[in-house]
Amino acid sequence: MAKTVLVTGASRGIGHETAKRFCIAGNQVIINYNSTEAPALKLASKFPNQALAIKADVSDFTQVEEMIHTINKHFGQIDIIVNNAGVASYKLFTECNENEFDRLFSVNVKGIFNVCKAVVPQMIAGKFGKIINISSVWGLIGASCEVLYSASKAAIIGFTKALAKELGPSGITVNCVAPGIINSAMNSRLTEEEKNELRQNTPLLRLGQPHEVAEAILFLASSKADFITGHLLNVDGGFSM
Repeated sequence: MAKTVLVTGASRGIGHETAKRFCIAGNQVIINYNSTEAPALKLASKFPNQALAIKADVSDFTQVEEMIHTINKHFGQIDIIVNNAGVASYKLFTECNENEFDRLFSVNVKGIFNVCKAVVPQMIAGKFGKIINISSVWGLIGASCEVLYSASKAAIIGFTKALAKELGPSGITVNCVAPGIINSAMNSRLTEEEKNELRQNTPLLRLGQPHEVAEAILFLASSKADFITGHLLNVDGGFSM
């Protein structure tokens, strides 16, 4: 049976691939984006009867509320949330400032809070829902020159585990996916030398692809994962072992 799925940060990378695969599977999909409009609109145009692209900054609760209202008007209740929207920062900790801290936590952590705050009440009322939050391997093991990013992604893991305990009695599952080094736009800053070093530190000796993370997300959103909640699924080629 088709579900209504909200994927945040779905204009590129893992989010884009995830939204596309939910569409292919026949679901009603909301392709959320903030600054990168064209890819989101293009994807929505390929699935005119089941996909809707909506611009909203997830760090702004008012914009999130307006987005959820639009979704409810078009598709009804939201069944599945994929909290994928995120930003990164790569620099020495001594070079980071308060504004960068606020930006990363506002999008990466507060964004998830905002979306869940706006949607969870209707999930509780319907006694059904699946929430998949996207963390990172760096949220597990930390990364030099990515202290703020690592900390924000670690917070997502704690948020996931606690919310899963709270929402379980309402029939709602909450899980987390931690991608490893994925060949996506977010890692485009890496030099080929840096990518090779990361490949050598990955037991499978390669970078991951967005579709491989998307498949893990679709599994957690499916009925096959109905008895899985509060779980952290690493999709990292063994990097975090």
